Amino acid sequence: MPQITVDYSESLADGFDRPGFARALHAAVVEIAAAKPPACKTQFRRGEDTTVGDATGGHAVVHVTLGLLAGRSEETRARLTEAVLDLLRRHVRPAEGLALHASAEVRDLDPSYRKFDA
Repeated sequence: MPQITVDYSESLADGFDRPGFARALHAAVVEIAAAKPPACKTQFRRGEDTTVGDATGGHAVVHVTLGLLAGRSEETRARLTEAVLDLLRRHVRPAEGLALHASAEVRDLDPSYRKFDA
């Protein structure tokens, strides 16, 4: 915990500083949500095709999902979501003429969540 997934359009691959974003995001999660640094895990998933409305070109999407153990207040989750959006503004540089659609959500992990480290 936290489990972080970043889905992003392939057209952002060259303009998205993923390692820098992950480091900054982990620091924000530690500061805002009291997570432990070694527990922060981020996976990036590149999507080949992006369609916004009826347009298949000219748009790029990045969406960040943070799964935390239950117990964080609405205020904490909102602060973390705003921090994610700010970090995206700093770490994603879409190519000229490309409209960026960025979003984030912080959700509670299901009570069935379990993990192991090997």
